[in-house]
Amino acid sequence: MDQKIPYDDYQLPVVFLPSYESPPAWIAPQERIHHPDYNNELTQFLPRTIVLKKPPGAQLGFNIRGGKASQLGIFISKVVPDSDAHRAGLQEGDQVLSVNEADFQDIEHSRAVEILKTAREILMRLRFFPYNYQRQKERTVH
Repeated sequence: MDQKIPYDDYQLPVVFLPSYESPPAWIAPQERIHHPDYNNELTQFLPRTIVLKKPPGAQLGFNIRGGKASQLGIFISKVVPDSDAHRAGLQEGDQVLSVNEADFQDIEHSRAVEILKTAREILMRLRFFPYNYQRQKERTVH
C-alpha cells in the first residue's frame, strides 16, 4: 500500500499537481477526412473575391458590423437568403478586407457603409474569419 508522507516531512519544496486527465482521443490520419470532429479544409479561410452589381435603389442583401472603433475590422453579420450577395457566396462571419481597392481592415463603420451604398459595382475581397467576429451594433446596408 502507498503511504503518504506528511507535507512537513518533505525536505525540498513541494508542488502538488492536479490529477492527470486523459488527453482528447487522437484521430488516426487515415480516418481524419471522414471524422465529424476533424476539419482540415483550410482553404475556407483563404481570401477570395466576389463581384456584386447594384442597380439604383436596390439593396445589396447583407448587413455589416464592426469598424475602427471595435478594432476588429468589418464583418458580414447577416446575408439575406436568395439575394445576389447570397448567390455570390457571401456568408455571415466573412471579414471584408477591401471594397473597390479601399482598405476595410482599419476603416470607420460609417465610411464603410458609405462606400457600399454609393458603389454601383462592388469588387469585394473577403476572408471567412469567424474567430474575430463578435456581436456588435448592426447596421443594414441598402
